[in-house]
Amino acid sequence: MTAPLYAIGDIHGQLEMLEQALARIEADGGPEARIVFLGDYTDRGPDSRGVIGRLMQGQEEGRDWICLKGNHDRMFEWFMEDTPRHDPHLLIGYHWLHERIGGTETLASYGLTFKDRTRLDDLHARAKEAVPPRHADFLRSLTPLYETPDLAFVHAGIVPGVPLARQQENDLVWIRQPFHDHSGPHPKLIVHGHTPVDRPSHYGNRVNLDSGAGYGRPLTAAVFEGRDCWLLTDQGRVPLTP
Repeated sequence: MTAPLYAIGDIHGQLEMLEQALARIEADGGPEARIVFLGDYTDRGPDSRGVIGRLMQGQEEGRDWICLKGNHDRMFEWFMEDTPRHDPHLLIGYHWLHERIGGTETLASYGLTFKDRTRLDDLHARAKEAVPPRHADFLRSLTPLYETPDLAFVHAGIVPGVPLARQQENDLVWIRQPFHDHSGPHPKLIVHGHTPVDRPSHYGNRVNLDSGAGYGRPLTAAVFEGRDCWLLTDQGRVPLTP
């Protein structure tokens, strides 16, 4: 019998929702459950610092937690480098501190606020002082892909037709339409987030668990046994099928 494997969609600073999702998983699979977190722990929500701290705490306690890298986590990681790095996958005119991206909320969770005329180098210097080095180390440690014999977990998706071993990080954390538009089979069932949907959805070749927690909608936790999938609710498992 295949051991259950759990997954949590994009968290986006929603610590209270994360705790509720973890409680649902523990009720179903116990404290030793293996959980794959699909990335985007930061931005938009009120407590990115608390979410990162909670994930680090679980790993330090020896929990079987696999934390994947999302594009928002990478933007935060790159901002914390000695020279902040801009992600060229953002639309022209957008940057991590743009109001639609959410970096300002992440910095606010570390006690940092700023005005329109604040110099970027001044804000960066303050961030280097306020963000614990261990948090920056955590962001750098995130992996873009996790596989089982039946499943591949990733933040955004994969390039159709390219073997999993040859996928590039930029695509794994950013891809959308080429992946979404592909209706044929993938090497494995792809479990992802990145693109918010009204409700968790199974498309036959992929499962999207980003239910919009970054915009205040519920955070999704799911369980897989082989390729079979269920959503976890307060009332127990609910099948998620194509």
